[in-house]
Amino acid sequence: MTRVRGWLLLLCILLLLWQPLNLSLTTAGTLEGLSRRGPGLAAILVARLFSASLGIAAGLSLMQRKPGAVSIAKASLIFSAAVDVVTYATPWYPNNRPPGDATMILIASLAYYALWLAYLARSRRVIAIFEP
Repeated sequence: MTRVRGWLLLLCILLLLWQPLNLSLTTAGTLEGLSRRGPGLAAILVARLFSASLGIAAGLSLMQRKPGAVSIAKASLIFSAAVDVVTYATPWYPNNRPPGDATMILIASLAYYALWLAYLARSRRVIAIFEP
């Protein structure tokens, strides 16, 4: 049986550790603005929480080589990309970025998710572990 290692292991670590850590670090500073920014910020925070939760589920499923794990991981990546689009393209989420940087960050973020989605679709290791 093929083990989870290499790039697949890195994706699992990112889903299990980085995404929740990033959520906790960025959310801590935005909660004070909730009363000023209102329901838009609240919706983004809930979506980011769900995104991190879906990422944890995906990471655990991939590590345990569960059926459907790749589909969950793809859904997690797509949902995370959508949340990033809303976060960077709307004024609801507070930031201290210089004007114009949000576009570059969003492009980099979407490229990150696209690369991981391509990896899940084309990797021989992923196919060997999760395809019958």
